[in-house]
Amino acid sequence: MRRIALLVLPFLALATARAQTAAPAASATPAAAATPAASPASSPSAPSYTAAPLPPVASGAVSAATAARVTFSRCNVDGPYIAMTFDDGPSGPNTPRLLDLAARKHIKLTFFLIGQNAQRYPQLVQRELAEGHEVGNHTWTHPVLSKMSDDAVRAEIQKTQDVIINATGYRPTLMRPPYGAMTPRQRLWVSREFGLKIILWDVDPLDWKRPGPSVVAQRIIAGARPGSIILSHDIHSGTVDAMPEVFDTLLAKGFKFVTVSELIAMDKGPFKKKPAAAKASPSASAIPASTGAASAR
Repeated sequence: MRRIALLVLPFLALATARAQTAAPAASATPAAAATPAASPASSPSAPSYTAAPLPPVASGAVSAATAARVTFSRCNVDGPYIAMTFDDGPSGPNTPRLLDLAARKHIKLTFFLIGQNAQRYPQLVQRELAEGHEVGNHTWTHPVLSKMSDDAVRAEIQKTQDVIINATGYRPTLMRPPYGAMTPRQRLWVSREFGLKIILWDVDPLDWKRPGPSVVAQRIIAGARPGSIILSHDIHSGTVDAMPEVFDTLLAKGFKFVTVSELIAMDKGPFKKKPAAAKASPSASAIPASTGAASAR
C-alpha cells in the first residue's frame, strides 16, 4: 500500500497544478465580471447627455423659418384687405398732403418713420396717430442693419423708439429694416428684445427711382392683391402725386385699406402651397397618336 501511495501522489499533485493554472483562463477576472458596465449617468468621468440650454439668440444662427414667425411681407386674409405703407418720413412738404388725401378717402395708412425725421417733425407724428394711422420704427439713420453689430442695431432702433414715445406717448410695435436688409438672427432678437414685428412687403413700385406718378400708380394697382403690404415713400412728391389714382382705383376694385397691425390680426397663417401638377403616365405620353405613315417625320 505504501508503494501504491507513493506512485499515486505525484499524479494527484500534477492534476491539482493543472486545475489551478486553467482556472483564470476559464472565467473573467472576478472584479471585472461583478462590476456592471458604467452608464454615462452613473460614471463620474463620463460626459453628461443632458440637453444644454439654448444659447441666446444673439450668439447663434437662426433659420429663415424661425425668423419668419415674426416677419410679415403679406398676410393670408379672407377679404380684399390691404395695407398701404410709407417709409422714410415724416416729410414736411409731402406728408401733410398725403394725410389730407387719406382723410378725404377715409383710408388708414401705416408710416415707418426715420427717427431723425420724427424728431424734426413731431407734430406730424402726432397727427398721423391722431387721425387713426399707424406708425412704426424705420431706424434712426436708415443704415444697412445686416452689416452692423448688435449694439449698433440696438442704438438705431432704441433712439427711434424713444423719439416716437416722447413725442406721442405711443410705443411702436412694428419695425421695417431699411432695404429689407436684416438677417434671420437679427429679426428674432430684435423682435424678442423690443417686442417688434418685422414688416417687409410684397408690392414694390420702385418709387424711389422716381419713374413718375403714373408709373408708380400702375405698378401698385397691378401688384395689389388681398393681404398685400404695399411699399412706398412719402418723402417723394411724385409718390404722393400718384396716390389719388391709386386710392380711387383700388377702392373701385373693392379693396379696403387697413393698418398693418389690423392686417396681421386677420392673418390665418402661412399660405398653403399649391399641389404640383400631376405628371402624365409614361405609357400614355410615350405612345404616339398614330403609328401609320401619316405620323412619320
